[in-house]
Amino acid sequence: MTRGNRTAGGAAKRTRSQAKQRRAELTRLYEADETAWLEEMSRLIREGRLDEADTENLSGYLLDMAKRDRREVVNRLTTLIMHVLKWDHQPRKRSRSWQVTILTQKDELQDLLESQTLKNHAAEVLGKAYARAVKYASEETGLPADRFPNECPYTLDELLS
Repeated sequence: MTRGNRTAGGAAKRTRSQAKQRRAELTRLYEADETAWLEEMSRLIREGRLDEADTENLSGYLLDMAKRDRREVVNRLTTLIMHVLKWDHQPRKRSRSWQVTILTQKDELQDLLESQTLKNHAAEVLGKAYARAVKYASEETGLPADRFPNECPYTLDELLS
């Protein structure tokens, strides 16, 4: 082996060692300050330095974000439907509070559903959200659950309009 090859090999080992050390630093940053870690991940990606990114934690973080967004769609849809059910089945008890909740949930859902993926998800979970809404509306109103339709009587478009 020539001196030049040893030098190149040594440099490659140092580079790999430095990259490993940098990833360890990023993992510690992830555990200590998630926002700072996100900013650093964004910078590395923007600069095209993907080999330095903390891809293991980034992958998990992105998956968690997607799950959170999907949960938020179900929760907001459930709350909206519950209040629409109360509005429809207890017209004498309608309140500004119910009206504001309905408007707020519509606005928040419309913002979320700008994502076609989340809009498709909302359509897929409408039945699940309706079943939960019936349970909660029944509990809150004192009306038996069988007073509400078995299947969701609203389309997603009707709920959002």
